[in-house]
Amino acid sequence: MTVAVEVENRSGVEVDENGAVELARRVLEAEGVPDGELGLAFVAPDEIRALKREHLGIDEATDVLSFPLDGREHVLEGVPRALGDVVLCPQVVGSAWREPLVHGLLHLLGHDHGAAMEAREAVHR
Repeated sequence: MTVAVEVENRSGVEVDENGAVELARRVLEAEGVPDGELGLAFVAPDEIRALKREHLGIDEATDVLSFPLDGREHVLEGVPRALGDVVLCPQVVGSAWREPLVHGLLHLLGHDHGAAMEAREAVHR
């Protein structure tokens, strides 16, 4: 099995969707998630700013946000895990979208900021 990735680009700029899907699948598999469902959205600065304001109470644009859907365990055996969504803003990250994507995926899997997460990010560079 493999992670099913649904990509939506609402950013207004061209992005490497195939490269993002490939990286997401590689990171998730390396982190012990061989199958599941992931949403990946590329959005404009005004949309990511609104999401950050609505969900974190901070009124500023950012590079990436993560919205996990479930815990670390499968709910039903044989059913792909609904991982959640990672939202990236290409206008904030520019061409260096890979590191923020990895960062967002690790948050989706339950990692918090700190040395352990930084070590996991370094593995995926």
